[in-house]
Amino acid sequence: MSQCKLTFYGGVGRVTGSNFLLEGENWKLLVDCGLAQGDRFCDEDNKKAFPYEPETINVLCVTHAHIDHIGRIPKLVHDGFRGKIYSTPETKSLAKLLLADALNVMKNENTKGAVLLYTEADIEHTFELWETISYHKETPIGGFCTMYLKNAGHVLGSSIIEITVNGTKIAFTGDLGNTPALLMKDTEPVTDAQYLVMDSVYGDRNHEPPKDRTEKLKNILRSTILRGGAALIPAFSLERTQVILYEINNFIENHEIPSVPVYLDSPLAIRITEIYQQFSADFNARASAEIASGDDIFTFPKLVSVVNGRDSQKISRMSGPKIIIAGSGMSTGGRIVHHELEYLSDAKSTIIIVGYQAAGSLGRELEDGARSVKIGEQTVPVRAEIQMISGYSSHKDSDHLVEFASLALPKAKKIFVVMGEPKSSLFLVQRLRDYLGASALMPEIGKPYILEF
Repeated sequence: MSQCKLTFYGGVGRVTGSNFLLEGENWKLLVDCGLAQGDRFCDEDNKKAFPYEPETINVLCVTHAHIDHIGRIPKLVHDGFRGKIYSTPETKSLAKLLLADALNVMKNENTKGAVLLYTEADIEHTFELWETISYHKETPIGGFCTMYLKNAGHVLGSSIIEITVNGTKIAFTGDLGNTPALLMKDTEPVTDAQYLVMDSVYGDRNHEPPKDRTEKLKNILRSTILRGGAALIPAFSLERTQVILYEINNFIENHEIPSVPVYLDSPLAIRITEIYQQFSADFNARASAEIASGDDIFTFPKLVSVVNGRDSQKISRMSGPKIIIAGSGMSTGGRIVHHELEYLSDAKSTIIIVGYQAAGSLGRELEDGARSVKIGEQTVPVRAEIQMISGYSSHKDSDHLVEFASLALPKAKKIFVVMGEPKSSLFLVQRLRDYLGASALMPEIGKPYILEF
């Protein structure tokens, strides 16, 4: 019986920084190479040397384009990686935008002249190594395994990566999409893998029902507009912004909220939305039917796409109620922060939190009920209404994660629970053991696990 070794170098005990190494006797395959997030891009964790030699890695497989899954790939290349990178075409297109944006953020945060994680040249070299594979095509890679991509339903192009070595299959879920999603198709099941490495971001809690999320957003927007306030939506540029635009488009078309200016204040989100439009064949049946009927699902009257930074600063000087969608989704930087500086102290306004907020982020402080927050050098009182809508998460909740894992049994002889804060991962581990009788564990960082073939 042969063996290979699986070691988790990131994405364990925290949601971000996904980085898993699978290695055999004379080959090494990496799954994801992401940034640790929550505080600053240029923090010490991201600057550390890799715990393996990048030049010895044969293949890097990428689950999707979120920066906590791709953000250190150019550093890997800078440090010597010369193998092949594989993902879906959608993920590669998105990654080009997101890695360039991450570099700009790092430059802006780098006030002390420190060495950056990587350069524009490293990004260019990265995409010289990057090849694409479509869903549902068994593809030999690296000369030692095959790769098969299933739709994870998380964001555009997101995939579950199934690696088969000598007849044994290891499935890496990446982030698993919420069910049912407003735009994406449903997550495809994993039913025949001997080993499963799975997401646990929401392993310890459930989301609101899908119908409730739409009603809640509509009611919050309506009430904020009627009292003359600004509705601020910190939104991830990838997926969350497109979903919120889709919802507001329907509210406007159905006359369910008053017509007010809606500012999409994110150059990155504007460009990502264009990529979504290019790959609209990936959308689910409902969204596809709306497009086929002639509806531009991301555009509506009074939508203002704000590219220029000076125009962004003018938004607060525009009188009257308004909706502002801007990044970053955790309020760790980006244009949303100067809007929060303006409106957090305004009791008529509302901050609508529609995504996961990592520990240490400004968004988590607001979610946790802070009465004042520090933005730059200023202490800002929180008088605005803070509303959370968990139903817009693009991650499966606890019940749906258990359901997903149940379909992997009895074939899966071990389930590694990753990409969650310890409380969330350990809670899911216990549920998988108690409800399904699964052999599940939260792995330790840096500890090799032997997989029997």
